[in-house]
Amino acid sequence: MPSTQKDLTSRDRLAVALDLPNEREAMKVVDRLGDTCQWFKVGLELYYAAGNSIVQQLRDRGFNVFLDLKLHDIPNTVAGAVRSVAEAGASLLTIHAGGGAAMMSAAAEAASAPGSPRLLAVTVLTSMDSNELTGIGITAPPAEQVLRLARLAQASGIDGMVCSAEEVATLRKETGPSTLLVIPGIRPTGSAIGDQRRIATPAEAIARGASMLVVGRPITRAYDPVEAARAILQEIEHAQTAAR
Repeated sequence: MPSTQKDLTSRDRLAVALDLPNEREAMKVVDRLGDTCQWFKVGLELYYAAGNSIVQQLRDRGFNVFLDLKLHDIPNTVAGAVRSVAEAGASLLTIHAGGGAAMMSAAAEAASAPGSPRLLAVTVLTSMDSNELTGIGITAPPAEQVLRLARLAQASGIDGMVCSAEEVATLRKETGPSTLLVIPGIRPTGSAIGDQRRIATPAEAIARGASMLVVGRPITRAYDPVEAARAILQEIEHAQTAAR
């Protein structure tokens, strides 16, 4: 991806989440979207079903792949997983910032090899709010916990972070203009919230400093996925123009 926000096009900023149960269903969505979108996110559900095959298929068609595996294990295991993923050709890979500095540093070192994906540290899941955090022993509010983990990730050599739109403005100010900030929980106006808690529209997220937006069900389950994707791309473009 380009190194600054101003260099990004609307197609650079949208990743369609293929949160589908198998390769066949995923590729049906990809076929319907055609060349409307450039980035596709492959998460745990699809990756466990299809493995590196789905990554390679998308790459063979000229798409960029965001592999959302949220790696969280001992440093040596995560470093090995990063090296394995590099062979498949994914452009982005997520790890959990909650794994700590040693784990993230090991992942960053593994990702320094040629052809490796850029790493994103997941801070606090967008499905979690203060009550959810309290339930796992974290008394800080989500925004404070996100900032703490983002600082730790940046100090550990990680390229970017995943956070909600509620925290992105703070992280943009804290981490600088070149940090890749990826925002899930994006819901166009009128869309169902689903299991997300901390959400925003595409325009709101871009205005606050997001680099890339992740959108799944509002596109993949739309009556016309191409039209849904184009509407989001247009909203991103308008937000970019307004921010200049």
